[in-house]
Amino acid sequence: MSEQPAEPVTRPPADDAEALHLLRTGEIDLEGRMLDASNVTLVGSIRSGDVGGECVYKPVAGERPLWDFPDGTLAGREIASFLVSEATGWRVVPPTVLRDGPFGPGMVQLWIDGDEEIDLAEYVRRDDPALRRMAVFDAVVNNADRKGGHIIPMPDGHAYGVDHGICFSVEPKLRTLLWRWAGRPLPLASLEVLERLAEDLRGALGEELHEHLTRREVRRTQQRVADLLRTKLHPEPSGDWPALPWPPF
Repeated sequence: MSEQPAEPVTRPPADDAEALHLLRTGEIDLEGRMLDASNVTLVGSIRSGDVGGECVYKPVAGERPLWDFPDGTLAGREIASFLVSEATGWRVVPPTVLRDGPFGPGMVQLWIDGDEEIDLAEYVRRDDPALRRMAVFDAVVNNADRKGGHIIPMPDGHAYGVDHGICFSVEPKLRTLLWRWAGRPLPLASLEVLERLAEDLRGALGEELHEHLTRREVRRTQQRVADLLRTKLHPEPSGDWPALPWPPF
């Protein structure tokens, strides 16, 4: 009996820059579909040279039409969310790119394995700095769907957020489990980040976002940041939009 060829040995990306290179250039080998996702969400492996990992691929062709978001824009909103996350330095969103895939253009994101020992239902109620930064980030991008299942706590205390396809509406749509700090003063460190973000949005970051969002959506993002800097408070539920996502997990 002939021996089966050995699986090629790969190593995970050393940092986010290497992860982005992997996502942009790697060969995707799809392995399955996440059936509980609203839109077509495929998972598989990705490899470029000796670097490899797991990824999530959401083709634009598999996006379900929504009444309040233009068709075919969800992948671009995921990319825009990553660009804002990267600009803050908070690394809320895992490395994410827009590229061609097995079923056409789509969002490709590095798969993140979180800490499975953490009880998410208990975790999202903590007064945790990583969650608080995520709450500020969600206010900036106007996240309409921050479920518990969209939060990935890591063993080192970091927390990633995923599924940002319904962000950046021009209408107030913040819907999240992270209301713990509603109405409370923003941390000084967050205000400093928002100051830098406001400047970036008027410059190179704003131009990058225009590739994925309308000019009105970018202007409203600038205004949300300005409002946070003016009030210096975490936002509160408006009453005009459901405050909590459904289902919550």
